[in-house]
Amino acid sequence: MTTTRMIACDIDGTLLRTGRPPTPAVQHATQEVLRAGHHIVLATGRSVKGAVSAARQLGLRDVWMVTSNGAVTAHLVGEHYQVVEEHDVDATTVIDVARREAPAVRVAAEIVGVGWRVSAPFPGYELNGAQRQAPLDEFLANPTPRIALHGPDAHRMVPALIAQGVTAIATRLDWVDVTPPAISKASALEKVRIELGVDQERTVAIGDGENDIEMFGWAAHAVAMGHASPFVLEAASHRTGSLDDEGAASALLSLLGQGPGLT
Repeated sequence: MTTTRMIACDIDGTLLRTGRPPTPAVQHATQEVLRAGHHIVLATGRSVKGAVSAARQLGLRDVWMVTSNGAVTAHLVGEHYQVVEEHDVDATTVIDVARREAPAVRVAAEIVGVGWRVSAPFPGYELNGAQRQAPLDEFLANPTPRIALHGPDAHRMVPALIAQGVTAIATRLDWVDVTPPAISKASALEKVRIELGVDQERTVAIGDGENDIEMFGWAAHAVAMGHASPFVLEAASHRTGSLDDEGAASALLSLLGQGPGLT
């Protein structure tokens, strides 16, 4: 074990605003952390393709990525990445609940490294990668690590999904992410930590959403973005500025003893 830190960073709402590149301040802070010899690990609800895109925008050439809320772990080196671990969700269970609770909801199942199988087209900015429309029977015949459910009041399905044993997180009122049981950013990050040989007391997590709460519990030092909901802020041990205030850049630089520090 060494004094090197492992810093797990959410992407959307933390390192960047969805649909936009990271700001120069975040890019600078990221590179400063790497130059100091620490590890940045991307921990995101995005698919692998979406995480790779963000990694390249940030200038990360050798980075571990926990994607699909922990269901897929990959390692990017240069221009190529390797999927190291994948956990698949029971699509039959998820679709049965969706058919019963919200028949009009749109369903998307991740095809790792490619894109998505969708029951109906999603807005392009909502999913990373190509979309291929398919009948629901095709969803049942193909493994997937993550299913997205999109439609009015989709969040109302969460209790029924959890009752079936899967992990379900409503990231918005009209959006639910579903992954396998007992899988989270935290469970995947712990395996990466062991692989990197970083002491648990040297772990940091920075995020802004409900899917970051278990990651906050895993990290020795949890930092919530200033714009996060009260529920998320309460789960963190520290608070930084909002996305508009370059909160992620401030948090990263504070680890190097630069900037105003954290509250």
